[in-house]
Amino acid sequence: MLREKRAWSVETGKTDRTARVLPKSVLSIQASLISINPFLLEFAVPSISILDFRRALSLSVLVLLIGSLSGCGEEAPTETAADPSASEAPEVAVAEPPVDPPPAEPGEEPAEPGEEMAPLDLEKDELKFGFIKLTDCAPIVIAKEKGFFEDEGLQVEVIAQPNWKQLLDNVITGELDGAHMLSGQPIAATIGFGTKAHIITAYTLDLNGNGITVSNDVWAKMVENDPALDTPTPKHPIPADSLKPVVQEKLDAGEKLQMGMVFPVSTHNYEIRYWLAAAGIHPGMYTSEDIKGFTDAQVELSVTPPPQMPATLESGNISGYCVGEPWNQQAVAKGIGVPVTTNYDIWKNNPEKVFGVTKEWADENPNTHIAVVKALIRAGKWLDETDSDGNLVNREEACRLLSQPNYVGADFDVIKNSMTGYFFFQKSDKREMPDFNVFFKYYCSYPWYSDGIWFLTQMRRWGQITEAKPAEWYHETAKEVYKPEIYLEAAKRLEADGHIEKSDIPWDTDGYKEATTDFIDGLEFDARKPIEYLNSHKIGNKD
Repeated sequence: MLREKRAWSVETGKTDRTARVLPKSVLSIQASLISINPFLLEFAVPSISILDFRRALSLSVLVLLIGSLSGCGEEAPTETAADPSASEAPEVAVAEPPVDPPPAEPGEEPAEPGEEMAPLDLEKDELKFGFIKLTDCAPIVIAKEKGFFEDEGLQVEVIAQPNWKQLLDNVITGELDGAHMLSGQPIAATIGFGTKAHIITAYTLDLNGNGITVSNDVWAKMVENDPALDTPTPKHPIPADSLKPVVQEKLDAGEKLQMGMVFPVSTHNYEIRYWLAAAGIHPGMYTSEDIKGFTDAQVELSVTPPPQMPATLESGNISGYCVGEPWNQQAVAKGIGVPVTTNYDIWKNNPEKVFGVTKEWADENPNTHIAVVKALIRAGKWLDETDSDGNLVNREEACRLLSQPNYVGADFDVIKNSMTGYFFFQKSDKREMPDFNVFFKYYCSYPWYSDGIWFLTQMRRWGQITEAKPAEWYHETAKEVYKPEIYLEAAKRLEADGHIEKSDIPWDTDGYKEATTDFIDGLEFDARKPIEYLNSHKIGNKD
């Protein structure tokens, strides 16, 4: 297979990003064959294709065979016999390849920096990954564009998907090897809410990154209801209290306020429900008969694909939405709406997207999976790299890459608003939000069991899980989906190669974050006590 990567090119004498390189295993074979026949020296450079190498190999074998046959019945040459090619072919010193130690088992101490580990024998090296046009697909895009996938011997095609359902279906059918997924998707598929399939994740793509935007008309009414909002820079976070009279006005007229979210098991759905319910507004329940979640709803939440949110808001079909970037900033840029809060204010440093694959794929391609996670970890670290003053040094480059039409396809300036540490709530209200997008710090990319448990509690709270479950079920289900052992194996190899520091990884964790009250309503979430957390909410199911 051909791979493009930065490599030393014999033709140009320079480092060439487009030079074609061979896997390490093939280069090792080259070295061994050179020791047999110096003819292969011409081909023993890392800028040729495997096809060229195979042709050279076949030719070399033919030359050796002819030489062997022609020597039958003749005396063996003396040690002083002249070699007619000696003046043409230089001497080649071939070092013996090092014998690598076996790979470390998950749970072992990380290797020392520079310590050799056995190379991964990839089961599959040509991969297709899907994504939705949101800025939090960035680790996948960066892993491709910065050559991190290539460094692992992987040639990856990154393909935009029309919506979350199609993306999930394509992973399940094998059309895609893996994808940028909503955190709730692997969990919901595994427990059978919607399409049934065992999906796992060994990598969390990011924290935060979403916002809730309302139309200009709704914002004007919220300002009327709360005069404190009548300023170019109102105090944040803005709860939904001032929206409650707007909701009631609609109900009195026999209507319901319509708002959008991106998918029933999306973080966005649970976040906008959390925001509304914290103000006493009922966002509706799912039942076995009501898969839209409209039962008892005072506000109806419907599914709209992320890139279509601004246009759907502008058309008047919805009066607000919860979505990831850049589609909140797009509303500000177009002057059609006002972001009233971000999910950082609903739940500080909440998990947002994951990289998901089927369990079947992971079982068939364990080394390839580790290699993919290695590349993603490097991409996340690159995205969060800062200078000595704490400034994000790579985000503008990331924004330019993401703005390309084959990726997010939004204007660079719109993407840059939130990706570089700022967020516009209004054109007059630009705020520093350095943690609006987090891709690596705070142990962001580790697949925490506690993250999965939070999503399970929300699925039960709003009726997507129709029956009560014991606490043990929450823990067991999270462990069926989240796979930290794969993440840690990838991290060990990166640390051994010097690509990350030991302190970058939570080696000794049991997979549960500490309890937190960093929610807009101040309630405590302790993943070790899922039933107590579920029952602490005023609106929703209780067990």
